[in-house]
This record gives sequence, structure tokens and C-alpha cells, in this order.
Amino acid sequence: MTSPLETEGGGTPLVVDDEKEPAREPDTAQLEGRSPGRLMWIRFKRDRTGVISAYVVGLFFLIGLLAPLISKLYGKSPYTVYADERPELFDSAGVPVQPNGGMSGEFWFGLEPGNGYDVFTKLIYGIRTSLMISLVVTLAVVLTGILLGVSAGYLGGRADFAIGRLIDFLLAIPSQLFFIASMPVVVSLFVSPRDETPTYVRVVALILVQWVLGWMSLGRILRGTTLALREREFIEAARVSGASPWRIIRREILPNVVTPLLVQATYLLPGFVTIEAGLSYLGVGIVEPTPDWGQMFSKASTELVLQNDITYMFFPGVSMILFVVAFNLLGDSVRDAFDPKTAR
Repeated sequence: MTSPLETEGGGTPLVVDDEKEPAREPDTAQLEGRSPGRLMWIRFKRDRTGVISAYVVGLFFLIGLLAPLISKLYGKSPYTVYADERPELFDSAGVPVQPNGGMSGEFWFGLEPGNGYDVFTKLIYGIRTSLMISLVVTLAVVLTGILLGVSAGYLGGRADFAIGRLIDFLLAIPSQLFFIASMPVVVSLFVSPRDETPTYVRVVALILVQWVLGWMSLGRILRGTTLALREREFIEAARVSGASPWRIIRREILPNVVTPLLVQATYLLPGFVTIEAGLSYLGVGIVEPTPDWGQMFSKASTELVLQNDITYMFFPGVSMILFVVAFNLLGDSVRDAFDPKTAR
């Protein structure tokens, strides 16, 4: 069998007869393609602050979801009035006898002055109430922002003019004053002022009031993004090919507005949590005996608590700060993961 002959001077070998040249290893490995979503996820996992914030936020939602189970394992109910059932735990003014608000192995976070509710169970149920309301409001706001903002940006003309003027009008209304003033009005639409208002009516009123004045900023952002997208070549190609406006919006525009939509949603939810807590603090939201974050702040601001048990404010205050800060940091991390050029 013949073999390659090497020329003098180190040139390329000559292959005689029909012997094939051995296959060469490729110089570079084949590159693996990655979708934008996968790239975003990789960037997000590298952000330690974002990952920790995601765990903290997930823990709060898990606590709210498992509040009945936690309460059952703990052995106490947030509706039990220990001032009536066990009066020996309180003095004549209704303040827990033991120091630090009655904190002990039996009552982990102490007892509430006055009625004597268990602070731990009331807090986890309050987290459940506030997060449930805020999550529903956020979903309603996102759906409304998509429907009106994207429609106005893509359709243009009279639709854009009408929706744009509606957004301008609603943005001109002072939202905080509107929230406070409209809550009793909305509640009176369901229940007579002479009757006791059920909790579900107050929940529905809170959702409606926050939804009405909560979608405009997201709608304006999506409208601007859609206005820029509808002039792109791939939208024009889909339009020329005979695709209907609904199909173009669903298949071409919506996937390209996911980034601003997701980032804004991470900022909206903690904002609605604080709004809901503020309304309950002012007495126009959730009221006793239904546990609520804002209601605990309202109780902590009373003279009885301020003079006798300042530790009562510690647990709801710290938990609220942790949740809002973690969610805002999570929003920053999500924004940076989608747009790596953004410098925090």
C-alpha cells in the first residue's frame, strides 16, 4: 500500500494512488443558538440581587398561599379575640401583661392591644389579603393596558385619538384623593349605607377603584411601543400578505411588547400593595375583623398602641418594607436582564 510522499522543504504531502486524505478536525466548535428568552434568563441568574429578591418575593406569596395551613399548624386563628377568651393575659387597659407585646413561645409575635388578636396569624392572613387584591388588580390593569394601549397604537386614527384623550383625562385626576373619595361611593352601589358591608364587597370595590385609575401609565407605554413597531418591515410584510389586524397584533406585536410589559408589571404590583394598605389604613378599605396589612398599620398608630406597645408595629412594618424593596429590586433585575445595556 502506498503512502503520502513529502516534498523537500516541508510542503503539503502528495497522495499517490487513490488513498484519501485523512479527515481534519474542525477548528472551532459549532455555536449553539440561544433564544432571547434564554439569554434573558442566563443574565438574570447571574444577578445575585435579582435572584435573592425573587426568593424573597416568592416566600411572601408562599406565605399568603399557605396561610390557612400555617395557622392550623400554629394552632391559632386570626379571628380569636383573646382579650375575651383569656383576659388574664391583659391588664385593665387591654394591653398584654407580658413584655414586648406578650411575645412568648405560645404567641410568637405577641398579642394585639385591645382586642387581643394573635399578631402572627393576623400578619400572615393580612399578607394573604393584600397580595390577593393587588395581584388581581395587576392582572386587570395589564389586560386593560394591552387591550387599549396596543389597539390604540396599531389602529391609529379615531381609535388612537379616543383612547389617548381618555388616558389624558384619567391621568389628570388626582388618584390618591379619588381612591379615598370613591371607595364609599362604590361600596354604596352594592350595599345600603344602613347595612353592614360584607368583606367581599369591600374587596370588589378596592379592585374596581384601583383598576379604573391604574392602567393608564401601562397603556401609554404600550401605545408608544406599538407605534414604533407598526412601521417595522415585518409588520408591513404581514400586512401585505393579507393578515388581519387581530392576527398581526397577536402574532407579531404582542411578542415584541413582552419586555416593557413584564418590567412595568413588576413595578405596578408593589405600588398596588401600598395603595391597598393605605386605603385600609385610612379606614375606607378592609376593616376588622378581616386581617389586612394596612389595617395593622392603622391599629399601630392608635394612642393605646403607641403608648404601651411600640413593638406591635415592628412585624407588619418590616414585612412591608422587605416586600416592597425586594419587588422593586426584582423589577430592576428583570429590566437589566432584558436590556443588558441599561446601567443600574
